[in-house]
Amino acid sequence: MNETGYLRHVLACNPPVKERFVPWYVENQVVGWLRPALVEKLAHRPDVFEIDHAAICLRTDLKSFAARSEALEDVVAWLAEKDWITPPMGEPYPVTPAGREAALCVMDRSAAAYFGVRAFGQHLNGYVRKDDGIHMWLGRRARDRLIFPGCLDNMVAGGLPWGISPEENLVKECAEEAGMTPQQARRAVPVGLVSYNRIAERGYRPDVLYCYDMELSPDFEPQNTDGEVESFSLLPLEEVARLVRDTDEFKLNCNLVIMDFLLRHGYLAPEHEEYLDLATGLRRPMDAGLSVRKQYTET
Repeated sequence: MNETGYLRHVLACNPPVKERFVPWYVENQVVGWLRPALVEKLAHRPDVFEIDHAAICLRTDLKSFAARSEALEDVVAWLAEKDWITPPMGEPYPVTPAGREAALCVMDRSAAAYFGVRAFGQHLNGYVRKDDGIHMWLGRRARDRLIFPGCLDNMVAGGLPWGISPEENLVKECAEEAGMTPQQARRAVPVGLVSYNRIAERGYRPDVLYCYDMELSPDFEPQNTDGEVESFSLLPLEEVARLVRDTDEFKLNCNLVIMDFLLRHGYLAPEHEEYLDLATGLRRPMDAGLSVRKQYTET
């Protein structure tokens, strides 16, 4: 892989699947993918899961949303107690075969990656128009963050839990991460999404990030209120693009959000050698690279 360039970040978020993942079914629908080592541990919980050589299934007698969610809450606490996964965060994420609206139950955010559950997030590009062009606000993640400590981040970014609307959650994240009022936060313009299928240390990450743009006044300065951001910088878009193209300074998925901005605002034009691959690669089909047939009819 090239050490510079934009496309390398898309490839890093969508690597070839070279290890085995076991499909997880709820109501005969695939809702996640697990490493075999975790499946072996879950074999000790026949009260919640049914397991064979090809799949792991939530027990069919767990028929309701609430019953499934309660059973998974108990399993996550049990796994964390044994130090097999990170401790629960108290933040429910939808367990879904498709979008958030199709959720069949919820599980704690800390366990989502281990179970290969699709996670949803929201990322906001805050930018200012000056005489010399667009400038973008970037955050520097606090050094005590579990994931990508000290790396550059979008001005506002966070997970989208269950039980709260995207608008309500964005208002909350804007207040926590940038000190915005609800009135300011509601000026954010939804501009689409990026999606990817990443292999991470904790597991399979088929994630969706809803993207937003917000044009800000020159006198606005973000103020972090929850300790997750160490500092903010307002940089010319050309410098932001250079950081994405030539460095690994950003939290990995933030590169995708910024490249989407660069494409939509015309900074990366069709003449660019990576344009086509970027324009098509930022929205990967969900669970691309994994299929039940590929994983199990050939083994």
